[in-house]
Amino acid sequence: MRQSETGVTAAACAGTERPQSAECRKISQVLARVGEKWSVLIIIMLADAPRRFSDLKRSIGGISQRMLTLCLRGLERDGLVKRTVFPVVPPRVEYELTALGQSLREPVTQLASWARSHLGELDAARAEFDRRAQLEPSGRRARPGTTPAGRSAGAARASGMRGR
Repeated sequence: MRQSETGVTAAACAGTERPQSAECRKISQVLARVGEKWSVLIIIMLADAPRRFSDLKRSIGGISQRMLTLCLRGLERDGLVKRTVFPVVPPRVEYELTALGQSLREPVTQLASWARSHLGELDAARAEFDRRAQLEPSGRRARPGTTPAGRSAGAARASGMRGR
């Protein structure tokens, strides 16, 4: 995973010799995993007690079965979640945070608390941004190399839309 894919800057890798060092790439991977919205919600849901897959799916609104499976596997691979299969018919599977996963409780809780206490400011900033976007011609921000209609100059030429 490249640093640009995770949105992590060199500042996140402070203390490393080079931003592209192996250590920085590993930090980027960890931050990408624990920064995913579904991973954060799963960690919150598992913070107090083990839960079954169906319980997690019901409790986390909007997550698909496939996404929940992928996130749980990733968290398990990183040692944050433990999967226990009970030998009963039908099989019962529970997920719980490992000691390493439990160590994420406090930072995740602090992040959620920060978000909760700044909701008003975030909503105001979004409303202001949306208001400014509505005032711009065609409601879009022009990117370098785009036509007023928002298409790239290359795409306009390729489709024969020059001069229209």
